[in-house]
Amino acid sequence: MFELIRQDLLRCGPTRKERIREVAGSPAVWAVLTYRFRRWAYLARMPWPLGWVFKVVGFLSSWCSHITSNIQLPPTAAIGPGLYLPHTGYIVVSTRARIGCNCTVAHGVTIGHARGGASGKEGAPVLGDRVYVGPGAVIIGPITIGDDALIGAGAVVVKSVPPRAVVAGNPARVLSQTGSFDLVNYPGMESDPDRTASLARIGTDPD
Repeated sequence: MFELIRQDLLRCGPTRKERIREVAGSPAVWAVLTYRFRRWAYLARMPWPLGWVFKVVGFLSSWCSHITSNIQLPPTAAIGPGLYLPHTGYIVVSTRARIGCNCTVAHGVTIGHARGGASGKEGAPVLGDRVYVGPGAVIIGPITIGDDALIGAGAVVVKSVPPRAVVAGNPARVLSQTGSFDLVNYPGMESDPDRTASLARIGTDPD
């Protein structure tokens, strides 16, 4: 838990002063921190009543965070390290969603679970690493968003998105293959071999 929190906080700013300011005054950061604690309590194997106490504390802290931030990050969702929420406000993540490492999710975003319907498909989105999700975007159903993809503001995404794709519109369509590289920053990104390999593939993907 503490290592995950450390990586989350590193994305709040390059200096310790900036990170302290974010922790002290940003409800979005509080939402991420309470998610990490509640996720740890959810997965931990502890004897009763200790486990029960931690789960209650996690629920209460998450409830308070939800009131102040309007951000829902359920403990059953699997979210990798380095999550960055730049703004507070109306972010809903499905209980079954999976989000990779060093992703950025803007305000007004829904990452939701589809419950079947005429298509019979049911499930929640899986976001790869270093994905940027713009303000007001909606990502619904059992789809995959590839590594380094950029979901534009207001996009409605109901089909899988390939790595490095930039999508926008309703329904979302691919506009380019330049990815999220200019919008997702994190410590050590220049030496991250996965990011470097993905960056090298710009222009090699089929349209």
